[in-house]
Amino acid sequence: MSLETGIPSIRWIAEKAATDPNFVFYTIVHYVDENLLGLAFQQLSNNKAPGIDGETAAEYAEDLQANLRDLHERLKTKQYQASNIKRVWIDKEDGSQRPIGLLVVEDKIVQRAVAILLEHVFESDFYDFSYGFRPKRNPHQALHAVRE
Repeated sequence: MSLETGIPSIRWIAEKAATDPNFVFYTIVHYVDENLLGLAFQQLSNNKAPGIDGETAAEYAEDLQANLRDLHERLKTKQYQASNIKRVWIDKEDGSQRPIGLLVVEDKIVQRAVAILLEHVFESDFYDFSYGFRPKRNPHQALHAVRE
């Protein structure tokens, strides 16, 4: 059993989406709990730049359980508000630039948690030969499948 499917809400969503194609998920935000937020935090890259508030993932992790509990409470009570995103331009090898947005750690956690849920809602709708933007699938696997 994967770490993700060990969380009951994720397991239920994945099973419901796979077995009942007529079921409509009107909202899934109530499935975001402390366990899912913890999983989302684990999936963050800890070597990324700090957000616009200056806090790094390592600093957030110093009191992780309390921080996740507080974040979950703000989500439940609808007190959570995403922070502004700072636009930064980084140089590319060809001399041009591309924009990136700097988020605060909590915004990254919430976005990742929602992405995990959505992946499980929609995963059962994809064909096995579909590779684009799916978890644990990449372009190299798609090329291998084409060659086979």
